[in-house]
Amino acid sequence: MPSTSSTSSPLASSEFERVLLVKPSSLGDVVHGLPVLHGLRVRYPGAKIDWLVGSGFAPLLEGHPEIDELIRFDRKRYGRMLTSPSAAGAFVKFLKMLRGRRYDLVIDLQGLFRSGFLTRATGSGVRIGFREAREGARMFYTHHLVSDDLDMHAVDRNYLVAKVLGFADVPISFPLPVGKSVAAAGAKILSDCDVDTTNGYIVIAPGARGETKIWPAERFVETINDLGPRTDLPFVLVGGDNEFDLCEGIRASCRGRVANLAGRTSLSELAAVLATASAVLCHDSAVAHLATAFDRPLVCITGPTNPQRTGPYRRIGDVMKLELDCSPCYLRRLSDCKHDHRCMRDLKSERVVLALSRAVERGENTS
Repeated sequence: MPSTSSTSSPLASSEFERVLLVKPSSLGDVVHGLPVLHGLRVRYPGAKIDWLVGSGFAPLLEGHPEIDELIRFDRKRYGRMLTSPSAAGAFVKFLKMLRGRRYDLVIDLQGLFRSGFLTRATGSGVRIGFREAREGARMFYTHHLVSDDLDMHAVDRNYLVAKVLGFADVPISFPLPVGKSVAAAGAKILSDCDVDTTNGYIVIAPGARGETKIWPAERFVETINDLGPRTDLPFVLVGGDNEFDLCEGIRASCRGRVANLAGRTSLSELAAVLATASAVLCHDSAVAHLATAFDRPLVCITGPTNPQRTGPYRRIGDVMKLELDCSPCYLRRLSDCKHDHRCMRDLKSERVVLALSRAVERGENTS
């Protein structure tokens, strides 16, 4: 199978009419796939371009002007196919549907067995994926993307396909429009929670996937209580259903105007709330990537991960990180950390308050 890592690729001059982008999850990864979508639309303006995405993440992309159709992958349902005949039948039907679309170009940006298998199931003659794809997924591709830079950001890694297909000159951007109805829904949620958005508001996402990524809740309380009187802006806590208690504990311990929206927003409504925020404080999480896509002033607290790889794209100055010999460690469980979670515990709220106040000022100067 050919490796395709430069503009000398024969695919660069090929034309494709039916294109499928495979990026089912997760939320931050879907955002990282947006530049490829935009490049494909510029390169093949008349092509039918579809996106295979997990059902739970589809709302973020609904109505996107550069996508012809969302192919929703119901992972939860299909995951029961070994024990449920109806689920198995539905999965077979899904595979037949994929093949019937007759895609002539399929790009797998996920790089796992499942996504690779679905890429192969399309029957497309050109199937592009990463040479370093996990779980044996590389065997499903006809062409491999190659990168020897272990610290390459996920966005740049995805965009290697631009060299292969001849649109490397298209600047990287994150087209993520928020429809009027979604924006109105986001505004209503803020209003229902008595958030006065007249002068702006600050969004804080205190949760993250992976317990080692999380800054102590009491530090968020200190940050809000210290910064609140300086900015006179309300704070909005966001998160999923499973983060409601975390956010509510922070809200209850804070002075001033703090609203808890955790579990109250859909994915698209969360995007709408972030899109008009004065500033955003979060961890290395999907919220950071959404804030980057919307070009919001940002402070991204980072500990066990490498911001060069997965931090806010081209915004390393917005990363708040202690320089420690043990970081990045990429550990997910606190019980595996032999350094008492220093990367987070030793980060004082005073530093975050200063960084967030500057972020708010940047927002005011550019609004």
